[in-house]
Amino acid sequence: MAPATIMAGARRLVSSRRRTEAPRRRPSPSTLPKKLRPMSEIMARAKYAVVERADYSDIICEQCGSGERPGELLLCDKCDKGFHMRCLRPIVVRIPIGSWLCPKCSGHRRVRTFSQKRIIDFFKIQKSGDGKKKCNLSQDTRKRRRRPLVLLKKRRRLLPFIPSEDPNQRLKQMGTLASALTAMQMEFSDDLTYSSDMAPRSANQAKFENGGMQVLSREDMETLELCRSMSRRGECPPFIVVFDSCEGYTVEADAQIKDMTFIAEYTGDVDYIKNRENDDCDSMMTLLLATNPSESLVICPDKCGNIARFINGINNHTPEGKKKQNCKCVRVLKLLTTLYQAGMQFWILIHLHPFFLFVSRHNHRWRRVKKFLLIYALHWPFFSL
Repeated sequence: MAPATIMAGARRLVSSRRRTEAPRRRPSPSTLPKKLRPMSEIMARAKYAVVERADYSDIICEQCGSGERPGELLLCDKCDKGFHMRCLRPIVVRIPIGSWLCPKCSGHRRVRTFSQKRIIDFFKIQKSGDGKKKCNLSQDTRKRRRRPLVLLKKRRRLLPFIPSEDPNQRLKQMGTLASALTAMQMEFSDDLTYSSDMAPRSANQAKFENGGMQVLSREDMETLELCRSMSRRGECPPFIVVFDSCEGYTVEADAQIKDMTFIAEYTGDVDYIKNRENDDCDSMMTLLLATNPSESLVICPDKCGNIARFINGINNHTPEGKKKQNCKCVRVLKLLTTLYQAGMQFWILIHLHPFFLFVSRHNHRWRRVKKFLLIYALHWPFFSL
């Protein structure tokens, strides 16, 4: 009985001490130990200052070790070392505007991966309430095949792209495009963008075009609208955006594509060519070649765009380039109808809009391609098709 009495007394003693003990004071913020950041994090966030040399005549390329072609040498604004534009990976097509950092100083950006929900939000996909709407493309193809070959050659109609049947494959394709646009710090847009500080919408009119412009037929307009509606539902064309160490982001086909297949509309900011003569964007596209050069327009996909931004460019003014081309850009008139509320009349607004076509050289046979090559030049001046 003695041990039990001792344990009970110990419990009363402990409990009495807890009741009479004063609450512990929390240490003041001044006495807390300070958390020190590593020097690597401090140096990464610190602003850098470049001390310019008095003489840059001895600058050589860090890649090839040559000091030739000084006009193509780029100086890093952080380490002050030189690099040839063609020695960099990916190749720098035009001299950058503003500060420029070499690959070592800029660091490698982590490629973002997108979940299904983020892909839907990124492309603003509209959910269809009627379930899966499968467009009747096979019947249209059979109807075209029944026509005589001579009639087919005379009436080269556009064909809508055929999206992948597997939804997971379509998500993968859209995910590669979303990752590429995010890495380029761009937003997705399937329409031309008009800003107040650039060219207005009224500047893009067919009457300003020098020499006239071809008009889309009713059947081709229906094909164009069909492709746009499929894109809004998340039924994208079967392309994958991949990163090439030499060329940067490029487009590869993920399925067989037929001749005269619509690929995508070229989108981006619309601006006057005169404002972009010294721009460092490497994927600009001619929109309007006016009689007055000051009214000519160009599309600049540097802030927003779609998959057309990553289609490769090739100079189509050489025999070698013409043999390699398998994608063509066409500038056409796009008819937009709007309702005039005062008199309840329909007004037709005619605007120019370029889009891409797949061009095959094998008499309408299916062909699997690896890279699309545009038949326009990446350097100034712009070439109209």
